[in-house]
This record gives sequence, C-alpha cells and structure tokens, in this order.
Amino acid sequence: MAYQANLQNWMDMVESGHGQEDLAKLLDDDAVMISPVVHTPQKGKMITMAYLMAASKTIGNDTFKYVRTFDCGNRAVLEFETVMDGIFVNGVDMIEWNDEGLVTEFKVMLRPLKAVQMVHAQMGAMLEAMKAGKTAE
Repeated sequence: MAYQANLQNWMDMVESGHGQEDLAKLLDDDAVMISPVVHTPQKGKMITMAYLMAASKTIGNDTFKYVRTFDCGNRAVLEFETVMDGIFVNGVDMIEWNDEGLVTEFKVMLRPLKAVQMVHAQMGAMLEAMKAGKTAE
C-alpha cells in the first residue's frame, strides 16, 4: 500500500526491524512521547527513542501488525494488534510530523485493561534493562 511520505518512512522503518539508527533519523530533537501508562508526556528525542525501542522489543513481537491506518499527511492514526504472553493487545499509534518529515509527537493508546497492565510491566522492565545497558539494540 502506498502512503504519503511521512507515513511511508515510518512503515518502512517498522518493516525493516526498528533499528535504533533508523528510528533516530525519523525523530525531531523535541519529539514528545505520550505513553498509555505514564502520566506526563516524555519530552525529547532520546527519551522518545528509548520508549519506542522498548516498545519494539516488547509489543513489537512476531505477532505485531498494523490492521488499519488513517493517513492524513502530517498526522496518522495506526491501529495495531499483537499478542503478549497469551494476552491480546489492541492499540493505536497517533503520530504527528513536522514540515521536515520528522516525528514531533507519538501517542499510544491501549486496550483492554489486562493488556495495559502487561505492557506497563514489560515496558518498565525493558526500559530499566536498557538503562542498565543489559539489552542489545
């Protein structure tokens, strides 16, 4: 499926395996990550990248797939599904890009509650492991 350039760049990065260098090229220095389990928005490229890399190692498993996309140029909504430890996870990525094609905001919403709880636990553990340098790229 052909998307507008911003979304196509995102989809190409996802399909190529979420590499840290590829992700870094897509994020604005002032990118904001809005997590479904953290009260305040996380501001800055490095923290946004950390959250998205942790997500790629937990949520982004072999069952992850986008099932619907709404491509609105500098904004997109992507519904995804995945299974984590036998729990069905359904969520939405809401992405906004600037005029240079860099992600300025990435918001994630999840359901059902059991999935939110699992993602919270696994993402927390992955972020701690990444902080301690215990994971590969």
